[in-house]
Amino acid sequence: MKNSFLNTTLLVLLLVVGFPALSHAQDWGQLSHFKEANKEMNVYPNNDDRIVFFGNSITIGWLHSMPSFFEGKPYINRGISGQTTPQMLVRFRQDVIDLKPKVVVILAGTNDIAGNTGPITLEQIRDNIISMTQLAKANNIQVVLCSVLPASDYTWKPGMQPAIKIPQLNAMIQAYALNNNVVYLDYFTVLVNKHSGMNKELAADGVHPTKKGYEIMGPLAEKAIEKALRLSK
Repeated sequence: MKNSFLNTTLLVLLLVVGFPALSHAQDWGQLSHFKEANKEMNVYPNNDDRIVFFGNSITIGWLHSMPSFFEGKPYINRGISGQTTPQMLVRFRQDVIDLKPKVVVILAGTNDIAGNTGPITLEQIRDNIISMTQLAKANNIQVVLCSVLPASDYTWKPGMQPAIKIPQLNAMIQAYALNNNVVYLDYFTVLVNKHSGMNKELAADGVHPTKKGYEIMGPLAEKAIEKALRLSK
């Protein structure tokens, strides 16, 4: 009885005083990241041509390394560095559905393989991507599913075997896309080197594309978006 009272008292103190881990967990999906930007976006009349690029640092990095790709186009970048598919799934409604795009381009999975938010199987990563796809389709949003980009290893988390796991995950994503009338965008094949990674001119750290890397990805993304837009008609 005494121990139970002490445990309850400790929990109350943590909630009242604050505990860094609990505080961080409250915005685990980083829902506040684009909150204000989304409010501003929704002030304007609905743009039927909106395309949301949804992902992690590779997605947001595109906006920084090659901003010209987004200029003058109805492209909305909703990438958050370091995110995994469960985090992306948590924010999918506010950062994709509520913006009412015609198409969403989903690029995800490499941070899951790196274990950024803990252990996860390839099947669970695929299932999270499927859940995002199903949510989009239920809201009349066409989907482009991207292959995970090549990586022979992760500088921040060595030894996670991405060279083996990424091709396996890509095969799962591609199979789902082909069987469910979803556009599959294969970045992997055009970027990969003989070590199952990317050359330095395409990704200086072996993971995040350089401008040259994005220049290769750009036309492929545009073709995939055009294909997805045709499916919506």
